[in-house]
Amino acid sequence: MSGFTIYQDNYADTTTISNLFIDEYMKDANDAQLKIYLYLLRMMSAHLTTSVSDLADKFNHTEKDVMRALKYWEKNKLLSLEYDESKNLSGVRLLDISRRTGADIVPLAPVVSIGAKETAPCERQARTKNTDAKAGDEPDFRKPSYTLDELRSFKSNEETAQILFVTEQYLGKPLSPTEIGTILFFSDKLGFSSDLIDYLIQYCVDRGKKDFRYIEKVALGWARDNISTPQQAASSARKYDKTVYDVMKALGKTGTPTKTEADYITRWLKEYGFTPDIIMEACKRTVLATDKHRFEYADRILSSWHKGNVRHKADILLMDEAYAKKKTPKPSASSSGQFNQFMHTDYDFDTLEKEILSN
Repeated sequence: MSGFTIYQDNYADTTTISNLFIDEYMKDANDAQLKIYLYLLRMMSAHLTTSVSDLADKFNHTEKDVMRALKYWEKNKLLSLEYDESKNLSGVRLLDISRRTGADIVPLAPVVSIGAKETAPCERQARTKNTDAKAGDEPDFRKPSYTLDELRSFKSNEETAQILFVTEQYLGKPLSPTEIGTILFFSDKLGFSSDLIDYLIQYCVDRGKKDFRYIEKVALGWARDNISTPQQAASSARKYDKTVYDVMKALGKTGTPTKTEADYITRWLKEYGFTPDIIMEACKRTVLATDKHRFEYADRILSSWHKGNVRHKADILLMDEAYAKKKTPKPSASSSGQFNQFMHTDYDFDTLEKEILSN
């Protein structure tokens, strides 16, 4: 009996996209990141190869935009990048998010082969350091010392030239080579897109901060918080600013916080990990207790709560009860005389407050 061929008239060449990607990942990705990821899915399903340069040409992006998009999805654990012995990108393994359980990520079978052109020394150096790091290690965010040739190459890129021009307009002055190197650091090492760098500069200038040391500090904070889009940065900034100004208001302060005040609030939020309701409780107690040195006073309260492992307001009540029991005075025969003495004693409240703050 001879064999036969099966045909299907309604065959459709399609690419399957996980609903989890649409629900959880698509909203935070920018235009380049979405295009690159969807196109990789399409190439994988057709068992085709591509390259960084092909992707850049197809979507009218720079090769750095393509690499940033790939690294963005790798950071979000939707794919893993594979490199050859020369540290050149050789493959992209797409990870199946629909079969993910907890921290387990199951790879899809095929690997999209990638061929990349020779990259600039600064980009190759950054990529090598990133791939040499073990999973779970703290990312290396140290700023390299860029050569003049690397800075010239960076400035000659059309997209880069626009960012540098916009930055000079924001700051109202020409950029020094050191400042241009910092912008390169944001792009090359932190993986910031041009849109995110633009938003970063505007964000800092709007707050009256034009010093590049401050701008770099904000950028590093965003990088550690895995912020990769202006939308994510705006959301984080709104949350942070609201808490800061709520605390300022609760402690009777107005205007922009000083560096010392901001450092206190950052410690309470970041280092101690307190939720805003716990911080506001400490502020309320501070205002009832003193009208001077309120940040220091609130810090002493929150430090004691941190040592007491406070996580919820119910924990504060337990500490209050334990403190009250410890401080309950024992009855004595001369209690009447002590009461009379207390009623006629003049206390120096300023001195008491200093003693509290110095302990």
